[in-house]
Order: sequence, then structure tokens, then C-alpha cells
Amino acid sequence: MSTNRRTLIIACGALAHELSEVISVNNLEHIDVECLPASYHNSPEKIPDALEERILKTSTTYDQIFVGYADCGTGGKVDEICEKYGLTRLSGAHCYEFFAGKNNFADIQEKNIGSFYLTDFLVKHFERLVVKALWLDTHPELLNEYFGNYTQVVYLAQTDDPELENLAREAAKKLGLELIVERNGYGDLETEIVSLLHTKKTPRLISFGTENS
Repeated sequence: MSTNRRTLIIACGALAHELSEVISVNNLEHIDVECLPASYHNSPEKIPDALEERILKTSTTYDQIFVGYADCGTGGKVDEICEKYGLTRLSGAHCYEFFAGKNNFADIQEKNIGSFYLTDFLVKHFERLVVKALWLDTHPELLNEYFGNYTQVVYLAQTDDPELENLAREAAKKLGLELIVERNGYGDLETEIVSLLHTKKTPRLISFGTENS
């Protein structure tokens, strides 16, 4: 494996900030990131085709492609794409699992049955990705239909940010649920990205159609 080998991560736009931070802090200068729209978080059926399209467009440019998705509600479709092209993806069923860490997430689930999970990204974009996407702003009567079986909101915090924690509390209040905060940092996300090869080239974050601010 050469020292100038370049790697591309094709990732969910909801991970753009975290991936950029992990790459920067760990000097992973051989890694570039392309992000698919974060709105696919609510439309997982769009992920496999979009992922395959990006793989085909970039496969001749990079020595290695890593898939910055877990299964993410695709029912195994991400794994089918990975198997088809011989690629590796983030481990776990969803971002909540790899942010918390597999074993820790199992413990959190066991302690907090009936949880609705938030990450830093989802806290920042709660109004758009939850309230408006589920029509709760115009049809508040749907709240119980969507969240009647949940017992609490678990905020898996990537950062220690009082402002984000306040936003998480507001989000939980809107859902009529108790808030539990679990500070997990980047969890397995950082571990898996750091395992990719170091080089001396400068990384670039390439976003198209994303909502990753």
C-alpha cells in the first residue's frame, strides 16, 4: 500500500461535520469526503441508488472507497451495494449505534426502552427533520400517533455544548417526553475512520445537495 494512496468516504450529509472534525483532528490527510443529502435520513429508500451512482462516478479516481453509512433503514440494501463493489461501510444498524458504540448502545437501549434518539445534527435540525417532516407544525394531532409509544428522548451528544443540550430539552418538551443525555463523543465513527491509511495530502470536504450546516 503506497504512502500516497487516497481514500474517498461517501457519507450521509448528517455526518459531514463529524467526519470533517475526525479527519482534521487525526490528520487523516489522505481522506476526501462526499456527502449525499442529509434529508435521506427520512427517506432511506433513496440511499442505495444514490450511493451506487456516486461509487460509479468516483471509482476510477480513488484507490479506496469507504461507505459512510450504516444500514440506516435500508433493509440490507447498503450491504448489497457494498458486497457488489467490494466495499466496507460503517458498522451497525444506524448512526445511533456507531456514535454510542455497539456495546454501549445495547446497554443504553436496555436501560431506556421506548427511546427516541437524537444526535447533534438532529438536535440542530429538529424543526425541519422531525417537526416539519412529520407535519407536526400543521397537524399537532399527529403527535400521539407518531410518538405515543415513546417514553423518553435520548440525546446521544457528540459534543459538550450547553446550547445544543438546551435545544434537545426543547425538542423533548415538544414531544412531551423526558430527556436523557448520553455523552458519547464520536464513538465507533472515529475509531473506524482513524483506521484508514494516513498520507500527506490535504483532505477536501465535497458536498452536493446537502443540508450539513
